Amino acid sequence: MAKLLDSTQIAVIGAGTMGADIAALFAAHGHAVHVVARAGSSYDSLPQRVAASAAQIGKGGAEIRLHMATGLEALPWQHIGLVIESLKEDLPLKQKLFADLERIAPADTVLSSNSSGYPISAIGEGLSTQSRMLGLHFFMPAHLVPCVEVVLSEYTDPVIARGVYDLMASLGSESVWVKRDIPGFLANRLQHALMREAWSLIDRGIASPEDVDRVVRYGFGFRYVAAGPVLQKEISGLDVNCAASAIVYPDLCNDSGPPPVLTDRVARGEIGMKTGKGFWTWTPQQATAEKARYAEDLKATLKILDKRRKAGKRLWQEVKAISPASGRRRRYGTSAPGTAGYASRDCG
Repeated sequence: MAKLLDSTQIAVIGAGTMGADIAALFAAHGHAVHVVARAGSSYDSLPQRVAASAAQIGKGGAEIRLHMATGLEALPWQHIGLVIESLKEDLPLKQKLFADLERIAPADTVLSSNSSGYPISAIGEGLSTQSRMLGLHFFMPAHLVPCVEVVLSEYTDPVIARGVYDLMASLGSESVWVKRDIPGFLANRLQHALMREAWSLIDRGIASPEDVDRVVRYGFGFRYVAAGPVLQKEISGLDVNCAASAIVYPDLCNDSGPPPVLTDRVARGEIGMKTGKGFWTWTPQQATAEKARYAEDLKATLKILDKRRKAGKRLWQEVKAISPASGRRRRYGTSAPGTAGYASRDCG
């Protein structure tokens, strides 16, 4: 872990949207970032995209130490403390990369994956240094959304995981522990549970895409800036939620795959702004304007969260420090699972 904490140099594998924004986040906070990607338009446009993302988080005047390479061998491995893989969701591709990284990267370099679905144990299957491997899942756009999932496999060294957690905290990230690397981890399982029902409602003609978006943004989703779903139900009453769940759960969509309203569009190449058409039609100008509006709204929301985060953390720690059942103090905190300071739910 010493190398990770002492190093200011990070390697990002992949120069797509996520790779560029992850690079921008680290570079904007003073880290030298080495991006490895194939030659092409994404590679050529990377410096401009990283600079633009850094500017969006108020770091436009910061010195951006960005280095680019087309192969792993070109990196100064003796100085790199953390590798973040951000390739497309292709398991054999990721597995090959990690096999190469295990061979090339020094033993004290931490290897992480930004996969949104594949467990790190599947990516590193059969490799001999899985103790230094973990999931590090960012959310698009990675430089604006503060949450990062730190995903542990059964092999991950908790001390190494703690070092990565602390590194992300130094960037202002709000990290969460995922103690088992199940597919989708934490956030995507919750998100896809919502999307499965949303697609089903649209597919069955019960609601339009516009009304699905409106009910989330101005209905229950509006509250999530102020409180997560569990705390919100603490406020409204677990009894109310329990009664409603008994009525609604039996009728929820339980399909094992996406419905035609989604698969048919993908088959036709109608995948959204990237192709100019999805559920709506987008001109390049409309797409650019909407992305700018989206980024500005995220920045405004982040200001609210930043303002409340410190005070909220203090209050929440006080609320949960006493067990309602027994009055005994509970052990809470942010230590890595498996370490002496890990905060279990057991009363202390």
